[in-house]
Amino acid sequence: MDGTRYFAPLPLTLIFAARKKEFMKIYNVLIKYRFWLGLLSLVLAVVINVYSSFWPAFFLYFIGVIALASHFFIGPLRLIQEPMEQGNVDEVEKILNTIWFPNLLYKPVRSTYYTIKGNLAMMKQDFDTAEKHLKKSTELGSPMAEAEGANKLQLGMMAMQRGDLKQGESYIRAAIRAGIPDKESEAVAYLSMCQIFMNKREFRAAKEFFRKAKACKPTTKQVVDQVKEIEKYISRMPG
Repeated sequence: MDGTRYFAPLPLTLIFAARKKEFMKIYNVLIKYRFWLGLLSLVLAVVINVYSSFWPAFFLYFIGVIALASHFFIGPLRLIQEPMEQGNVDEVEKILNTIWFPNLLYKPVRSTYYTIKGNLAMMKQDFDTAEKHLKKSTELGSPMAEAEGANKLQLGMMAMQRGDLKQGESYIRAAIRAGIPDKESEAVAYLSMCQIFMNKREFRAAKEFFRKAKACKPTTKQVVDQVKEIEKYISRMPG
């Protein structure tokens, strides 16, 4: 051996992952400053157009129009993913506040926007605002059935909290039909339906919904405690 050291090359997957990460950082910066970059492009295009002609300025006009259109029609929701994963609610709200005209957003994006606004309002215990935003999201229709189901479940829970069991049942049934994204939430939906039918004294239906809730095998303490509490009464019911 001549003492030369040999180093194994990095796996291609690591190289591609690193490059993808760098690309996404650049992409996020472009999204963040897209509006101002679009304006700058249009200003430069006008200057070149005035002092030269239209065709040399065409590319800048094109870039400016695309940047501004995507800002207003698609919005910056791509930037929300990281702060949401980190639980940084202030940053999420800051990003949402850059959407000045939500009615211009592309319909599925607008639905997602109102879903996030509704969830943020719920975190602040502002249930009236949460209900208003979630209803808007539901009316627009979610791009994912599971998200639509989650929205309707939340609306149903808020209706039950107000004592409006009829509307609560309607929303929760719709949520179950649309599909609920996780077993814990699905268990909550069935337990809520169980309580509604217990209140209506339709005990056979109440027992069936309770059985479905237990079949979800919830693990969250709050849901498990609710199962145990209902179980005390369900066995004594006729039907």
